[in-house]
Amino acid sequence: MADNMSKADRTKTMKAIRSQSKLENRLTKELWRKGFRFRKNEKTLFGKPDISIKKYKIAIFIDSCFWHVCPIHSTEPKSNQEYWKKKLLRNQLRDIEVNNYYIENGWNLKRVWEHDIKQDLDATVKDITSFINGIKQKK
Repeated sequence: MADNMSKADRTKTMKAIRSQSKLENRLTKELWRKGFRFRKNEKTLFGKPDISIKKYKIAIFIDSCFWHVCPIHSTEPKSNQEYWKKKLLRNQLRDIEVNNYYIENGWNLKRVWEHDIKQDLDATVKDITSFINGIKQKK
């Protein structure tokens, strides 16, 4: 199925998509309140982790159920399926590439699904807190 927008309109629409979601901001604000200091979307790090702490080599990614193809909540778009299959597969392959990069370079990597934050923000904060504190204790 053809795109129902002009190229200029599609470009404008895609540029308006934020790199940070409100959900992501709620999570990071809660972590900040608990005393964790980190960088958000650090451009100098491969794959721009949503949360990073260079001192402890921590990279945390918050994955959207749609864009990262959640095994529980992912849905296939009804239109332009060929485009979307390629796009979403490329996202998954990029996630694997990013994971491998951080693991090979001795980083502590964590991925959090969007639905975990939606279902129970407190439990997700507690999980990330335990992850970070566990790494800090090893150093």
